[in-house]
Amino acid sequence: MLKPETDAGDPADSPGSPHESTLATLAKALGHPARIGIVSMLDARQTCIGCDIVEEIGLAQSTTSEHLRILKAAGIITGEIERPRVCYTLNPEALEPLRRFLNGLAEEPPEAGASEEGTG
Repeated sequence: MLKPETDAGDPADSPGSPHESTLATLAKALGHPARIGIVSMLDARQTCIGCDIVEEIGLAQSTTSEHLRILKAAGIITGEIERPRVCYTLNPEALEPLRRFLNGLAEEPPEAGASEEGTG
C-alpha cells in the first residue's frame, strides 16, 4: 500500500519497501510523453541509434539525451557504444515489477457475497 504524502516533503524520501521504491523509480522514469515515445519506439524496433531517436521524437538532441539518461538510470533501456554512436535497446525485464503491479491492480476483485450464492 502506498503511503500518504505528508508535509515533510517528497513522498519518495519517506521510507518504504524496496519493491515500492522500484515501482516509484520505474513510474517516474516513464512519467513523460517523450520517454513513453522512446520506449514504444524501442519496443517496435528492438534497437535504435541515438540520432534516430532524436529525429523521431522531434526534440532537441540535448533534451532527448536527458530523457535517454533517465530511462537508462532506471534500467528501462541499455545503451551500448558502437563508435561513433550509441545503440539503445529496451530492457523489458526491468519493467516486470511494474507490469506485475499494474496487472494486480487491473484484476477484478472477487464479488462481495459470492460465497453466499443462492441466499437472499
